[in-house]
Amino acid sequence: MLTVLLGGARSGKSTAALRLAERSDRPVTFVATSPRIDGDDDLAARIDAHRAERPATWRTVEAEVDLASAIACAGDDDLVIIDCLTVWLGNLLHHGASDDDVDAASSLALEAALARTADTIVITNEVGMGIVPADADTRRYRDLLGRINQRWVDRSARALLIVAGRALPLTDPAAP
Repeated sequence: MLTVLLGGARSGKSTAALRLAERSDRPVTFVATSPRIDGDDDLAARIDAHRAERPATWRTVEAEVDLASAIACAGDDDLVIIDCLTVWLGNLLHHGASDDDVDAASSLALEAALARTADTIVITNEVGMGIVPADADTRRYRDLLGRINQRWVDRSARALLIVAGRALPLTDPAAP
């Protein structure tokens, strides 16, 4: 089952994913998309804090760009947590990916997640609720992430909007 957790920064998405995984009694593969950046001490502290929150028995796979391969390498019985599509998209754009490249990579990763028999939990930010970005690059990022989020949620079995550590189920407005 594919579960997508969306929310703003510091909304509790990662904590919610950890709680869901801990309740599963399955081995866990944690797919981390954030690279360490030399000189970014704040980022390093955040990465270290996230690692400290995870049980030592969980396997961590770092996937800055090739998300589909990281998903595919998880054990068949493993619950997979992907943290997060937001950073992953930024990585793709940093490496010069075109919009078509992003769409193709997102489709490959989504299909890899859907092909799994065990649960996959995907974390992503909802960035479309703020003001319109002033520059073209930031608008492009927002628009691409909005498209990615819509595709992943559309194919998910469950989507939750996380706000202040609480979850609101997202439903298809066209569903009866």
